[in-house]
Amino acid sequence: MDNIFVYCEITEGRNVAPVSLELLTKGRSLADRLGCALEAVAIGSGLEGIEADLYPYGVDRVHVFDDAALFPYTTAPHAAIITKLFTEEKPQIALMGATVIGRDLGPRVSSSLHSGLTADCTSLEIGEYEDKKSGKVYENLLYQIRPAFGGNIIATIVNPDNRPQMATVREGVMKREIRDAAYKGELVRHDVSKYIAPEDLLVRVIERHVEKPSHHLDTANIIVAGGYGMGSREGFDKLFELAKLLHGEVGATRAAVDAGFCDHDRQIGQTGLTVRPKLYIACGISGQIQHIAGMKESGIIISVNSDPDAPINSIADYVVTGRVEDVIPKLIAHYKNLTK
Repeated sequence: MDNIFVYCEITEGRNVAPVSLELLTKGRSLADRLGCALEAVAIGSGLEGIEADLYPYGVDRVHVFDDAALFPYTTAPHAAIITKLFTEEKPQIALMGATVIGRDLGPRVSSSLHSGLTADCTSLEIGEYEDKKSGKVYENLLYQIRPAFGGNIIATIVNPDNRPQMATVREGVMKREIRDAAYKGELVRHDVSKYIAPEDLLVRVIERHVEKPSHHLDTANIIVAGGYGMGSREGFDKLFELAKLLHGEVGATRAAVDAGFCDHDRQIGQTGLTVRPKLYIACGISGQIQHIAGMKESGIIISVNSDPDAPINSIADYVVTGRVEDVIPKLIAHYKNLTK
């Protein structure tokens, strides 16, 4: 009752998705603030021992639903299990990753429970809320924070009355940290047949193909990112050449993506990916708040910009003032010489 639940996505090889581990880390800190327990839900097949992967993140209780029919993910059985489990356990907060699965599962569960859902959150906090109309003050509510209106404003959303307070969170937004490698919680193995009906299993996956991502921005140690100042797709070709020499990945701002300079799946910022590389080289990027929100946690930031007063320079560790058309080719030539 009144605990925090995290739905843990199970990927190929019985691995827990990184975003789920990030949510467990955040869930643990929220649970500490509220003085409640953190519980995880794992649904899939061949989950023997999965609890050992979850306990170290400070999980007090792991709910396991293990059946051959539950992997790969299909909507009906997972939604039925989560809906009934939440009806029984009555969590105050429920978190899922803002992934393909989370965006499918979350709305179905929240609709069934009439709880509401905030999608694509970039931050979660605990605070109070005063209803100005009634004068009622609510304490210890979940602040569900996300960009709105194309990333031009940051909205803080609260759910004062309905439970659970549900949110999906983007991958890479939260830090993933083990609480205690020796942490031990309680394991609860559920009888799957009590949670799903035969009609929930009418859809079966006959053949499954998972397209591999074209990049690894989420795990890259070095990212070379370009903005509208790169001028063209050809300008980005130079960034790809530099990134290859550095064994890094290429990212882009929304302005560059909208202009057609780079593919959408490489967009970094409030309406794109959130990254934490050891080195972030920002090329021709002015540094609007929407972009900075997606890369400000980078270890070292280098800005290459012709404008010495560009906003991104204020958060950069090193600033190279010059035209990207001149600086980037020189960097490429330099690193090519180093590799000879």
